[in-house]
Amino acid sequence: MIRPFLASVTRISDLTPDNFTTTALARDHWDTGDYVLAKVLDTRGRAKAIELPGGRMIEVMEDDLVIGAFGRRAATLEAVGDWRSIDATGELNALTAAGLFGKTTSLSPFISAPMRLQYQGHITRNDNKLTMRACLPPLERIDFNIPVILIVGTSMSSGKTMSGRIIVHLLAQMGLKVVGTKMTGAARYRDMLSFLDAGASAIYDFVDAGLPSSAVDKADYREALPYLLSLIARDKPDVVVAEAGASPLEPYNGAIATEMIRDHVKFKLLCAQDPYAVVGIETAFQRSPDLVAGGAANTDAAIALVEKLAGLPALNLMDPSSRPQLAAMLRKALGR
Repeated sequence: MIRPFLASVTRISDLTPDNFTTTALARDHWDTGDYVLAKVLDTRGRAKAIELPGGRMIEVMEDDLVIGAFGRRAATLEAVGDWRSIDATGELNALTAAGLFGKTTSLSPFISAPMRLQYQGHITRNDNKLTMRACLPPLERIDFNIPVILIVGTSMSSGKTMSGRIIVHLLAQMGLKVVGTKMTGAARYRDMLSFLDAGASAIYDFVDAGLPSSAVDKADYREALPYLLSLIARDKPDVVVAEAGASPLEPYNGAIATEMIRDHVKFKLLCAQDPYAVVGIETAFQRSPDLVAGGAANTDAAIALVEKLAGLPALNLMDPSSRPQLAAMLRKALGR
């Protein structure tokens, strides 16, 4: 058999290309977070990249095998899909390069179609399927009592990760021990790795809590999030830079994430694509951020419009001259 590629959703497991068996299971035994093996059917004119557990990107070819996990994606600007939409043919798609597997149901015309895959079977050991949650080691629950810099957005691709990198870098320059985390979204390791590159001492996301994406039932997310928060608390950081991927109004459980850490948030950054979206988020949550960034602050005109519409400060964080002002705001919020 061709040795399979392990996508980055397998990074919490002990899987290697040859330490498992594959069993085709009946549909009523499938579930979110199941590790499965799929064969690449077609990459012509399609996305063909797979992210490996260490974050390196590779390009696969027809007939290659990939191990990923069943999950759901509901991206406003790219792709929507769900493993529950896979039909009797067993054809599916890589909803993200990290190995989030499901069937695409809606696709933006501005991105490449996801690669076509064919279900080969579930990853099994001793006749039991292997799941993401089953791979998690036992962890004592630890009270989370750490200052948080929270980054939320009006949608995906609104500038959250870029802003997070800048904030992590500034905090690390202050001599603080920083942990970076992505609490919601769809699996991709590269965003968190960029926080590590910026100076974070450790990084964690929902994959580390056994979820292929945070677009799961609310009860499942509420069960998984304390595990993630305990991982972070175990490292005893001075501050956490937490990104809530996508938007809190999307089906990624962002509202639950922000609710569970609300008492620890010292500074809230809103990344928006335009000034009018800032007003929408303020209206929906009835709570104002401390600062606006992203596309809504790309120019002086945009910044002035944010201030006019929402009465909020905004900074173009891509401009290095804005960094001292941001650093001063962070110091004040953290009492440093």
